[in-house]
Amino acid sequence: MFRPLPPLNALRAFESAGRHQSFSGAATELGVSHSAISRHVRGLEHRLGTQLFRDLPRGVTLTQAGARYLAQVTPALDAISEATEVFHDRPVGRLVVNSEPLFASRFVVPRLADFYDRYPEVELRMEASQQLADMSRYEADLAIRSYASGVPEHASDLISDAKLFVYGAPSLIGDGLGPPEDVLKFRRFQDRRGNPWAEWAQLAGVSTAEFVAPDWRMRSPLAFEAALAGQGLFLCAEDVMANVCAKGDMVKCWPIGFRSGSYHLVAGDGVRRSAPVRAFRNWLLDQALQFRSTEGSGNS
Repeated sequence: MFRPLPPLNALRAFESAGRHQSFSGAATELGVSHSAISRHVRGLEHRLGTQLFRDLPRGVTLTQAGARYLAQVTPALDAISEATEVFHDRPVGRLVVNSEPLFASRFVVPRLADFYDRYPEVELRMEASQQLADMSRYEADLAIRSYASGVPEHASDLISDAKLFVYGAPSLIGDGLGPPEDVLKFRRFQDRRGNPWAEWAQLAGVSTAEFVAPDWRMRSPLAFEAALAGQGLFLCAEDVMANVCAKGDMVKCWPIGFRSGSYHLVAGDGVRRSAPVRAFRNWLLDQALQFRSTEGSGNS
């Protein structure tokens, strides 16, 4: 049956520009020039006889007709992509993952060799930032974030519940610490906002009468480095610290921990379900499951 379809390149340009709300973002994603995206979109608008985008002082936005069209075109391109991928042995393509710096450097990066071995044709770019990527503008395909409570507003997968313990460098604690009250002798750092130390102290039976507020002025990567250098104790999720402890660079001070929030793998509401996205999602969830069934279960 004859189908009067627009050119595929024009549809890809429109779909990418619609997701990014940006011709420049689409050009970067598809590896073409800004003018090529504009040319494809204008040609598509001419063919359809309607305006798909409105110009803004910075970027573009979809018209109502454009938004309706995007809602149909995205799953259609996904279906074509998935139908084609069955002929490939391995996922192919680019992938941008935005993550909190400490989780990226201490949980994800030490395990990435396994991902590269499994998916050598996926071009992965890890971005570390405390600021969550704007998923509505598709600044990243996926993001890894911790949440103190509740769940993300975007579609997400639970990576792990964050169980916090106190860690210290061997150079700081020597042969070990005594009762939990010894925590008062040291400067204290943490991997998140708020005052989780107060909750830990209550759980450990430590009086907070002389419990000076923790040094929260350092963001978590700097706080981690300070603790690693023996400048104080670090209250942090065991997922993050497992590899550091395995190498002997830090040790768990007391077997006293509590759950505080959770880590999630977040995707934008309309993110393309590309093969690289699915591959990374499945791989990361598998790594988290392995952690919980081995190191995690031994420390719960």
